[in-house]
Amino acid sequence: MAKYYDVHPDNPQPRSIAQVADGVRSGALVAYPTDSCYALGCRLGSRDGVDRIRAIRNLDDRHHFTLVCQDFAQLGQFVRIDNDVFRAIKASTPGSYTFILPATREVPRMLQHPKKKTVGVRIPDHVVAQALLAELGEPLLSSTLLLPGEEEPLTQGWEIKDRLDHVLDAVVDSGDCGTEPTTVVDFSGGTAEVVRRGAGDPSRFE
Repeated sequence: MAKYYDVHPDNPQPRSIAQVADGVRSGALVAYPTDSCYALGCRLGSRDGVDRIRAIRNLDDRHHFTLVCQDFAQLGQFVRIDNDVFRAIKASTPGSYTFILPATREVPRMLQHPKKKTVGVRIPDHVVAQALLAELGEPLLSSTLLLPGEEEPLTQGWEIKDRLDHVLDAVVDSGDCGTEPTTVVDFSGGTAEVVRRGAGDPSRFE
């Protein structure tokens, strides 16, 4: 049964955020809001968390997981970025973009694309997500909360709690955060390729 945290969207309660972060450190799988839509999140090295996300979303091993990072310094520990790509990404973060880049050795192999050795990274522009990342002190391993066979992600915390109570450990509700997932830009080939159009303006990468 998932714990339910009703968190203020502009001034998230530190005690609630600390409890969610403690849960993540202990292996919890949480649903939390971002600047595009709700996401599933767990600790970076959690094999159990990865398996549970795959089961909930019915994902295969080619799915790109995303490391949701607090800032650019943290992001740079997990992916390799050359100068041109650095400038392009820096100008677009924080924001509703996911960038696919070559992974460093800091990224567990189970999270990397099996052939490309890449991983998705993003820095959200969302008060509650940023508070959670700051408290946690490391990225959240994440995936959009889009259920198999459904056109749009779940948008309401109470609905997520109601439908996924048996498979989640916690739900963080700070109100509606939209239905559109991030725009995904693949830089693994050295140049920008927009592979999914979403909440972030894709024109700057086209």
